[in-house]
Formats: sequence, structure tokens, C-alpha cells
Amino acid sequence: MGRTPISEAGLRGELVRFGKWLSRLGFMPGTAGNLSVRLDEERLLVTPTGMSKFLLKPSDMVIVDLEGRLLFGTRKVTSEVGMHLAIYEMRNDISAVIHAHPPIATGFACAGKGLDEVLCQEGVMTLGAVPLAKYATTGTGEVAASLGPFLRGHEAILMANHGAVTYGSDLLEAFLRMETVEHLAHIELVAHQLGSPRPLSVNQIEQVRMAKAKYLQNANLPNGLNHRLESVGDHVRYTDQLID
Repeated sequence: MGRTPISEAGLRGELVRFGKWLSRLGFMPGTAGNLSVRLDEERLLVTPTGMSKFLLKPSDMVIVDLEGRLLFGTRKVTSEVGMHLAIYEMRNDISAVIHAHPPIATGFACAGKGLDEVLCQEGVMTLGAVPLAKYATTGTGEVAASLGPFLRGHEAILMANHGAVTYGSDLLEAFLRMETVEHLAHIELVAHQLGSPRPLSVNQIEQVRMAKAKYLQNANLPNGLNHRLESVGDHVRYTDQLID
């Protein structure tokens, strides 16, 4: 059963609501971060540049075409709109994008680390691998190019020395994925601080994947992404390759 289409007014309200949530979580401090959603096949509704996401009003949103050109709105388009455009171009199944700076996940990105250790069952059930895109200067075409290699095989990406981006079929799904990225980063950080991280074994991971498949079937949801595994010493890590 498909989702009921949301009106432009409804989407403007959702951008306000999720912007406030992300701001209060500390994922979009100051004027950082941006959100977007598809209006139709030719237009996007995007948060404007230079504004606190906690203070946004529905009328602040701007409408752009798929080249990033301003079509409607009194505010300026975010300089990071190219990141959003690249995701929509490569993923026809995506209708919402969130770029944020969740502090722990961004710390991993600043340390040159993706989230590829298989430490907890929730990681297997949700996002799988969260790769690290190479460094790119914000607001330039380098950002979209750095994300390109990972967009088809992942639902969340860390951006070196920058932040994170998630995307989904709607803003709720993109938001939940951003929330999960920070949660998994926190778990990995604490496990290493305690000095004895214990990744799941290959057998345990396969059992969790079977449970995931059963859950998705019962919930009538699409199959999630499953990444291949590799052993590095005593550790099991995700790779960027998908299981067919």
C-alpha cells in the first residue's frame, strides 16, 4: 500500500518540524545543516542558507529545479544544494535528504573513520556499513563527486572533516537514519573507550540478517541492504560490496 501524497504546505511543515528536532538534538548547531524533499519530478523544496533550523518557518523554504536554480522563495538557496541534487539524480527511490553534523559521528569523520565495525545487532538490522567519503570542500562540486561511489549501496554516508548525510523515501526515514548514525557512532566510541570491543561473529551476523529478513517480511517492508563481510585479524568488518 503506497503512502498518501503530502501537499506542498504539508512538506513545508515537515521541514520545519524535522529541522527543529535535528537542532534540539545538537545535530544542526548554529546555521549548520540542510534538509530537502521532492515536490515532484522536476522540483525540490529545500531549507534556505544561513538560518537556524530551530527558527525556520514554512514560508522560509525555497523551491529549486533539478539544476539547483531558485524557482520560488524569498531566501537564498543553500550552497550545499549540489549534494542533494547528486543523491536525487542517482537514487530515484529517494524523496528526502538530510545533511547534518551529529557530533560523535562527525568526530569519526574527522578521525578518518567510517562506521564499518559490526559491533551490535542494531547496526546489522538498520544501516549496515556507513562509509567515509573522501575530503571535499563544502559548497563545491567536490562534495557530490565524493559521495558518488557510495550512493547506490548505502543509506548513510560520513563526510571527511565535515559531517553526515542520510536519505530515504520521506523525511521521517531520512531523520531516523541520521539518528541511528549518531547512535551507532556513540556505541562504537564507548566500546573502544572501554578497551574491549567485541564484534559479532560471521555466524551471529548471519543469524541477525535472517531475523531482519523475517521482520521486513512480516512488516511488508522492502528488503534492506546487506553488505559483504571481511575478517581483519580478530575483527569482522563490513565492506562496501553488497550481497546480491
